[in-house]
Amino acid sequence: MKKQGFNPYLPSWEYIPDGEPHVFDGRVYVFGSHDRFGGHTYCPNDYVCWSAPVDNLSDWRYEGVIYARTDDPANKDGDMLLFAPDVTRGADGRYYLYYVLDQLPVISVAVCDTPAGRYQFYGYVHHPDGSRLGEREGDAPQFDPGVLFEGNAVYLYTGFCPPADANRRGSMVTVLEPDMLTVRTEPVTVAPSAPYAAGTGFADFPFFEASSIRKAGNTYYFIYSPISNHELCYARSSSPLGPFTFAGVIISNSDLHIDTYKPADQPMFYGGNNHGSIEKINGQWYIFYHRHTNGTNFSRQGCLEPVRILPDGAIPQVELTSCGGNGGPLKGAGEYPAHIACNLFCRHPAVTTGSPGDWMDCRFPRITQDAPDGQEGFAHIANLRDGAVAGFKYFDCRGVRRVCVKVRGNAGAYQLRTQWDGEAIGEIPVGHANEWKTFQAEIAVPDGVQALYFTYRGPGISNLASFSLETE
Repeated sequence: MKKQGFNPYLPSWEYIPDGEPHVFDGRVYVFGSHDRFGGHTYCPNDYVCWSAPVDNLSDWRYEGVIYARTDDPANKDGDMLLFAPDVTRGADGRYYLYYVLDQLPVISVAVCDTPAGRYQFYGYVHHPDGSRLGEREGDAPQFDPGVLFEGNAVYLYTGFCPPADANRRGSMVTVLEPDMLTVRTEPVTVAPSAPYAAGTGFADFPFFEASSIRKAGNTYYFIYSPISNHELCYARSSSPLGPFTFAGVIISNSDLHIDTYKPADQPMFYGGNNHGSIEKINGQWYIFYHRHTNGTNFSRQGCLEPVRILPDGAIPQVELTSCGGNGGPLKGAGEYPAHIACNLFCRHPAVTTGSPGDWMDCRFPRITQDAPDGQEGFAHIANLRDGAVAGFKYFDCRGVRRVCVKVRGNAGAYQLRTQWDGEAIGEIPVGHANEWKTFQAEIAVPDGVQALYFTYRGPGISNLASFSLETE
């Protein structure tokens, strides 16, 4: 039987943010940076790749390390970090990996004969005189490359623009020669930063980081993260050089702006910076994005949701779900891991994770794991205190009569709702447990496609590993 697809789409112990999905020869490959569970900074691990057949986004295959930090000649001691990359196929049929090291303002390039093989350092993006783009006087520092090879040219989109820095004007596009390295035309701004966004369509969502580019039909879609941080926005143009017109928000990893099931300004997950892109996979467009776990900014995981490109070119914002790549709701029967929660909140609303110190005050629930980084295991939701809610969407329920939870921690109860603010349809009492233990109750979940919200009630702290839906 075909496995179901979840969010996050990779195993619970893998941390690949900044995902750039690309379809090559019948498989979708995700290129991203590589966070560490329990890490103290962004992107400390080597680049790895995962891929899946285009007709089954639940069947992800680990392709291994494709590029190590020390593969760049400027980083032989491994002290610098590999930030968000992107990949494009060149005129010679080879695959080119564009990336930045965290302490350098230049774009490095590596090359490989296959999408997910071991890439070899190729060179630095440079001006015709040999000086590296980003280091010449007047150059803006390079960051977060997004690349598109088309018409015997490479379109390279880069930029990082702190809100108050007037020296950085926005995301830039630079055209490169087909050698994939040499600048053909100087950078031009395609999306303004905050100091330059007033009076433009970008005024409410100025460019911050995470430049990405895709083409659908005859339209170029520029995807980016604005200064509010948790959204992925998009702008459109008939040319890869612009001008680009701001068009809207595709997704927020806090689910802000969505008003279909809650108030638009109510956060439903503890979000943070966001980075990703759209890709057409087996006839369906998806947005790839990342979420934050472990109560910090530094352990991020990739998620995806289907999106629609309307006849007028618009992409309506989509909500966070637990079943992004499944092709529909999950089956309303069986056991489900708690780490696929798409809503997670408590009595203290917050749009973003904030700093690690904020989370150490233990107010907030968080998705975490017991195993060390890189070791296979399972994740769970920790630090559920009275009133904390874990939400899962969506399930096609038919004849569900019993609900179980696998927990450890203090005694109390889990109330079950089908709306975040609805009446409880049942309650599962739980006893004190120092090891994972399953508790159950007879609860009739209404037939139909349902969201499931578990609210912990009790004087202590509970941890949730999984829940089960049992039918007649």
